[in-house]
Amino acid sequence: MRRVLVSSCLLGINSRYDGSEQVDENILEVKDSYCLIPVCPEQLGGLETPRPPCEISEGKVINKDGRDVTLEFKKGAEETLKIAKMFSCEYAILKERSPSCGCGKIYDGTFSGKLIEGNGITADLLIKNGIKVIGESRITDLKK
Repeated sequence: MRRVLVSSCLLGINSRYDGSEQVDENILEVKDSYCLIPVCPEQLGGLETPRPPCEISEGKVINKDGRDVTLEFKKGAEETLKIAKMFSCEYAILKERSPSCGCGKIYDGTFSGKLIEGNGITADLLIKNGIKVIGESRITDLKK
């Protein structure tokens, strides 16, 4: 069975910045076809849950309180990549717009809700290492 990394919050694990989850029923529907491996790069990087929301600004990850958490985000990305390699994952289904997991669009760093082109820290590292990253709204892109 093919293994796929999945943002843990999309599987019902309370790992989002606000301590909640965001179950995606479409992802749960593929659990019998794939071995889904839950990850939360922010937790793997040592950040607590709940935690202040974060956005990427000028190449750094800053939380809403003004604290630079770039190192934690990079550590979490590296740990996530280790897991992906350990389990030979070709795909990752990650939480859209997240400063860790967002792929294609992320928030602009002003905490105003404005989206810009870009990837989160983990999504970017996975892509650079040959893992196909898709957001939860593109679950149909997952090849069987």
